[in-house]
Amino acid sequence: MNLEGGEPVDEQTAQEEIEDKLKQCIDNLMDKSAKTRLAALESLKQAFSSKLLSDFLRTRQLTLSDCLERSLRKGEKCSGEEQAAAAYVSAQFCVQLCAGDSSEDCFTVLRHTLGTILSDTCASMVARQSCAVALGMCCYVSAAEDAEDLLKTLRNLECVFTSSYPNNEGVLPALKPGASRLHCAALQAWALLVTLCPASHVRTLLDLHLPKLQACLESNDVNYRIAVGETIALLFELGRDNDQDFLYDDSDTLCECLKCLAKDGNKHTAKNDRRKQRSIFREVLHYIENEDFTEEKIRFGTEVLYIDSWMRRRIYDAFKEVLESGVRHHLQHNELLRMIFELGPPLVLDSSVKANKLSRVEKHLYNSAAFKARTKLRNKVRDKRADYFTF
Repeated sequence: MNLEGGEPVDEQTAQEEIEDKLKQCIDNLMDKSAKTRLAALESLKQAFSSKLLSDFLRTRQLTLSDCLERSLRKGEKCSGEEQAAAAYVSAQFCVQLCAGDSSEDCFTVLRHTLGTILSDTCASMVARQSCAVALGMCCYVSAAEDAEDLLKTLRNLECVFTSSYPNNEGVLPALKPGASRLHCAALQAWALLVTLCPASHVRTLLDLHLPKLQACLESNDVNYRIAVGETIALLFELGRDNDQDFLYDDSDTLCECLKCLAKDGNKHTAKNDRRKQRSIFREVLHYIENEDFTEEKIRFGTEVLYIDSWMRRRIYDAFKEVLESGVRHHLQHNELLRMIFELGPPLVLDSSVKANKLSRVEKHLYNSAAFKARTKLRNKVRDKRADYFTF
C-alpha cells in the first residue's frame, strides 16, 4: 500500500488520507494471510521512516503493540520475513512514540517476545538479526532509566555475540552461514546500551570484553571485524571518560593488530570492503594512540549535527539503521532525536531567521556545548543506576 500522496492537496486533507491508509495497514496486520500482513508491515516501515506520526500512533498504541507482538509470534511460519519486518517496525514505533510512558509501555509488551526470538537458535537468522536491532533501540529509547530492563537486555545481547569469542585455547569458532551478521547486530545494539551504563559497570565490561573483542579482530568476516573495531574504540572512549588514567594492559598488541588491519590488502576481500576496513581501522588506531576523533557533519535542512565522538557515532548510526533514509527528517522534527542530540525544539524558520543563520563556527560551538551538557546529565542518570549494577 503506497502511503505517498498523488495529486497536490491541502495539508489537512493529505494528513487525513495518510491516516486512513495507516488505519487500513493496522487492520491488515490482523488478516489471516501472511502475505497481507507482510505487505502492511512494509508499508508501516516506509511511513514510520519518512513521517512523524506520534499523535496518531499514541491513540492506537495498544492495538498496534498487540498486532506487532502477534506478527512476531506468527512470523516464523513464513521464513522469518514477517518476524524481521515486525521487529523493525517495533523499533520505529518506539522512536515515533518518543521517550516516556508510551514507549516504555510498548517495550514492556514487546521485550519478552523480541528476546525470545533473538535467543532461539532455531529461528531464522534474519529474524534474530532484526530482533537484536529492535531490542537495542527499544531499550535505549524506552528503558534508559530502568536499570533492570537495561541489564536484562545487555545480557540477552551478550549471549548472542559472545558465541563468536575464542575458546579456552584461543581459537575462534566456526560459525554458521549468516551468523556474523547476527553477531554484528547484537554487538552494535549492545554497544549502544553500554553508553547508558554507570561508570562502575563500564569498568567491569571493559575488563571482561576488551581482551575477547581484541581476539575477534582476527574474524574472517570483514563487517564483523569492523563492528568489533568500532566497539573497541567506543569502550576505550567510555573508559577514558570515566577515568582519565584509564589504561589497557595489552594496548601494544592491540595497536599492532589495528595497524595490520589498517593496511590489509587481502585479495580475498572485496575491494570496497578492503577500502572501508582500512579507513575505519585507521580511525580506530588514531583514536586509541592519540585520543583524536575524525569529526563528521550531518546536514539536515538548515542545521548541522556534528558527530565528534565514538559514542555519538554509535547513537547516530543506530537511529540511521532503524529510520534509514528518513533519519534526517526525524532529526528535523522528532523531539526524541532532537533531545538526544541536544538540538533544541524543532525549528520554524521564516525568511528573517534564514537571513541571519548561525555561522558554521557558532553552530559547531553550540552543538559541542550542548552535547557536553547532555553527557553530564546522562552521567547523573548513570549514577542513579549504579546501585543496581552489582554482582
